[in-house]
Amino acid sequence: MTNATDMTKTPTGEEARAAFGALRAEIGKAVVGNDTAVMYLVLALLCRGHVLLEGVPGVAKTLLVRALATALDLEHSRVQFTPDLMPGDVTGSQVYDPHSAEFTFRRGPVFTNLLLADEINRTPPKTQSALLESMEERQVSVDGKPQSLPDPFVVVATQNPIEQEGTYPLPEAQLDRFLFKVDIHLPGREEEFRVLQRHASGFDPRDLLAAGLRPVAGAAHIAAARTAVGGVAVASEVLAYTVDVCRATRNSPAVQHGASTRGATALLAAARALAWLNGRVFVTPDDVKAVALVTLRHRLRLRPEAELDGVTSEGVMSSILASVPAPV
Repeated sequence: MTNATDMTKTPTGEEARAAFGALRAEIGKAVVGNDTAVMYLVLALLCRGHVLLEGVPGVAKTLLVRALATALDLEHSRVQFTPDLMPGDVTGSQVYDPHSAEFTFRRGPVFTNLLLADEINRTPPKTQSALLESMEERQVSVDGKPQSLPDPFVVVATQNPIEQEGTYPLPEAQLDRFLFKVDIHLPGREEEFRVLQRHASGFDPRDLLAAGLRPVAGAAHIAAARTAVGGVAVASEVLAYTVDVCRATRNSPAVQHGASTRGATALLAAARALAWLNGRVFVTPDDVKAVALVTLRHRLRLRPEAELDGVTSEGVMSSILASVPAPV
């Protein structure tokens, strides 16, 4: 396992990959199952991307992000999004100093490495949009002057898909800024048994340090990993396949608006990160297929008549991945 001493050195690509393997194992001390969601959170760190977690209440969405923050040697903060939350509560605001008779900028919780935006769909679009510049440009503009955010900077937002009262659906422009949309499902019987077994043994989800979680990776590991991911090769045939998958979303009769070019670049970045995480120096079509659903489905806007017929973005993506020929 990576220790605090290791984090003071500049790690190699192999050491960074080992640290991310330890990160996934460390999160498992607090979260039972959800291995796929953990993998996507790790990929988002490698891609400088953001993640939207969707699931019913009580499936450990917030616990998952808190465990990630605890296992990373990074600054983190949490914002509970509510209907009365203002943009300045997220990004910061100008505060008058009576001693100097001047206004000074007081930084908001967005100035961190890992921001948990809890129940993001419970706040109005005005406050949701406060995150747009932060997520895309990694900065906050104050009186026309940019204030840079720390590096790395990742937003992990959660939302409830079934409770519609008092919620504000995220606009397409905001959804497009999320690298992944990950569904968190109810656990199976065996996993739920293991959850209860841990609680019966004294596990307290509010005290992750007592559960044994410790930082096993930090900013240096993320930087080294990102450099290594940048060296992963992509053949022209795989690039063409990535383009064809994205263009197929625009040509689907059930889709009003398909994935944009930003979606295509996100799909490529995620596939390269997955290839590196699996120990390869080149991307395969299977890498593209593995991340296509979570990378593209939230970028599709279905036609109203298709939604009335029960068509889903997941179904559209499954059909596209089955029909678009992959290179061999």
